[in-house]
Amino acid sequence: MAIDESRTFVPLHIALLTVSDTRTPDDDTSGDILADCIETAGHALVHRAIVADDADLLEITLREWIADESVDAIISTGGTGLTGRDVTPEALDRVKTKNIPGFGELFRWVSYETIGTSTMQSRACAALADDTYIFALPGSNGAVKDGWGRILAEQLDSRNRPCNFVDLMPRLRER
Repeated sequence: MAIDESRTFVPLHIALLTVSDTRTPDDDTSGDILADCIETAGHALVHRAIVADDADLLEITLREWIADESVDAIISTGGTGLTGRDVTPEALDRVKTKNIPGFGELFRWVSYETIGTSTMQSRACAALADDTYIFALPGSNGAVKDGWGRILAEQLDSRNRPCNFVDLMPRLRER
C-alpha cells in the first residue's frame, strides 16, 4: 500500500452481508474473515447479517443499510457466481446510483493470479447507492482475502495515495 503516515486514519462504518442459503453464524467463515479484516484495519463493523440468495430479501437489507446514515460502506460475500440462485449483482442493480466497474475488473485480475481462468465465473462487482459504497465479493475464503487484502484495505484507508474512496465521501451527493 502507498500509505502516507502523515495523514490521519479515518475509520469507516461498515456493514457486512453474507449471501447464502446454507451458511449460519456458526459456519460463516468468509463473513468471519471479513469481520476480522474490517476490525483489524480499525474500521467499525456496524451491522452483520446472513440473507438467503433471494434478490427481494437482499434488496430489502441493502435499502435498510443504505438509508442508515451510520453506514459508509457495505461489503457482501456470496451470490456472485453463475448459478440460478446467485443474485447479488441483480439485487445491487435495483439499489445502485452508479456502477464502480473498476472494482470487478481489478478483482478478476487479482483473482486470476490465485485461481487462473476460473475467475471468469465471478461476477464480483461494486456500486454506489446514494452515498454508500457497496462491494460484492464471491463467497469463498480465498476470494474475500484477495478482495480485502489486495483492493479494499487500500481503497478504504484514508491514508492511501494517490487516492482512495474515503477522500470522495464528502462529495458523493453532489449533483
